[in-house]
Amino acid sequence: MNMEEHVWGKYEQYIALHTAQPANTRRHYVQALASARALILNPSTSDHTISCILETLVRSLQYEPDPLLLHHVLKLLSDIALHHRHLSFSIFNTIRAHEAGHKDSNGLAVEVLSVLFTIAEHDHSLATAMYDLDENFVLSLFLSPVTTRRSWLLTNISRFHIKQSFLITLFLAFMKDPYPFVRSSALVGLLGLSKSVDGKEYAVVKECYGCAMELLHDIDERVRSAAVRVISDWGQVLVAPNDEANKRDWYDVIFVQLCSMVRDMSVEVRIEAFVALGKLELVSEELLLQSLSKKTLAVIKEKKIFFQCHEKELELSKSSAAGAFVHGLEDEFYEVRRSACNSLGMLSIFSLQFASDALDLLVDLLNDDSTVVRLQALETMYHMAKCGCLRVQETHMHMLLGTLVDTSSLIRSAARKIFRIMKLSVRAMFASIISGLLSNLRTYPQDEADIFPLLFDIGRNHGNFVVSFIKEVIQEMEPSCEGELRFDSANVAALLVLAISVPLSHEHSACNIPLRIFSYGLPFLGRISRSLSDSTNRDAILAYLFHCSGSILPLVTELNFRGNELVLPVAEGGGPSHSDHEGANPLEVFLQQISNCGLVVRCDIACPKNLLQQSTLSSKIGPPPFYQC
Repeated sequence: MNMEEHVWGKYEQYIALHTAQPANTRRHYVQALASARALILNPSTSDHTISCILETLVRSLQYEPDPLLLHHVLKLLSDIALHHRHLSFSIFNTIRAHEAGHKDSNGLAVEVLSVLFTIAEHDHSLATAMYDLDENFVLSLFLSPVTTRRSWLLTNISRFHIKQSFLITLFLAFMKDPYPFVRSSALVGLLGLSKSVDGKEYAVVKECYGCAMELLHDIDERVRSAAVRVISDWGQVLVAPNDEANKRDWYDVIFVQLCSMVRDMSVEVRIEAFVALGKLELVSEELLLQSLSKKTLAVIKEKKIFFQCHEKELELSKSSAAGAFVHGLEDEFYEVRRSACNSLGMLSIFSLQFASDALDLLVDLLNDDSTVVRLQALETMYHMAKCGCLRVQETHMHMLLGTLVDTSSLIRSAARKIFRIMKLSVRAMFASIISGLLSNLRTYPQDEADIFPLLFDIGRNHGNFVVSFIKEVIQEMEPSCEGELRFDSANVAALLVLAISVPLSHEHSACNIPLRIFSYGLPFLGRISRSLSDSTNRDAILAYLFHCSGSILPLVTELNFRGNELVLPVAEGGGPSHSDHEGANPLEVFLQQISNCGLVVRCDIACPKNLLQQSTLSSKIGPPPFYQC
């Protein structure tokens, strides 16, 4: 006996027990249905067995009085229709006939509809069969006294083919339902229409916004949370048709209303309020600044916002926004702090003063107990830096640099992303960042692959600062009395990466680096080239180091990066073209170009090992003069 026959035998056995004693054997029938489902979902089950199961289920649908068992029967009929598509049409018609004949006598109207929609959505030939479920049919179901049924219909109303205006009318009506679950479902349904509503229906939009505004103070937190989302989405629709001045007035109204919700007792509501705040635009600067201070600002005191809604003249006090973000960043739940932090970044692009004041709060978050919040604070700063509104002061540096030695690798990486795009104008801040990165490297050597490229980029963007910094720490980079470099020192390798980036900075005095420093980089070639692999290749770095160390005479100010490759200087009028050296070693091509210019090359082209030996010998002879661009 194969497995299919065995399972089918169990199924028939349980069905027989249930038929013999229907009042006491619900358990047997459920076991029979479980065996049937195993056969339905098995793709190797024969069509004959599936047909037999279907026949039994259809009979149960007609004669089984137990609603719980009928629920399982409907689920199995749906499974057969989805996994055996050739039977979907007959199953659909069977269930539809059952629904029409029983008129919800067993209380399963919603489940029957759900199964019918599921089958029709997977078999497009049946889609038109659902079109007759029109507005009258939907209205009759909405009048049902069963709360869960009304809620299901509100959630699934988009599956019915009815007009949008009728939908909005229904949602507005059920926002006044006595059951919170129905009210929240109506608000969620209204959310789905905000993107498709016609801007010309301004009165309808205003009514939807006004009804949601009334539910901001509902007793149920699910209703308040959904109302906040409706205020956010439908508020955008409400603002869109207005001119610039009226847009700002409406954004101020929405901003103040949302700020009043950040102190709600529900965590979910507070989170939604901050998410909504981050989506706003054109908010008045005075309101933005007020949201960062618990103390009412002089410019805000006594000011009111007047607006019309539901044909009533309403007013809001601007002081309601006081300290909204402070409350959010001090919230006991990290999810709220994270949401508030993210919204700060979204709004910072609209006011430099707001961004500056917000940074003071964000820096304090770098001490937060939650890694998620610290990471969000850094990501917010990075967003502000990309938008050109991050103004880091020396007072912020201590907290920022502390993140470079955080125990979380994600935090350290996020901090380095910020330093990569910062343009520094104060040398002390530059020195602090370099020292912080070196501390990061000493504490977490595994970060070297990310720190070296960052040092290289910082050096290219701040060449003059690098020159003075290198002069201060050059003793750490010098060989010992025996002329040996400290090859195991990550600190020395990092300083060398910083130093060799200077000739590419294009700053006036950026090349006042002792030539011997570039020769010190040769023994670290493998370590450096691996870290800078995204910018250039090993051969180009080798040629570059020889060139800058004084082994080759042309000026390095012509060196540049083109795309992902280091472009070395080509002498005028004599150098071979790129096509002449297709596939050749970049170092040999470069040295050949120099040779064609009639310049002396103090190294052996044929043997890179000799190049390294020559460089080491020259470093022992004595320091060459400073390289002047």
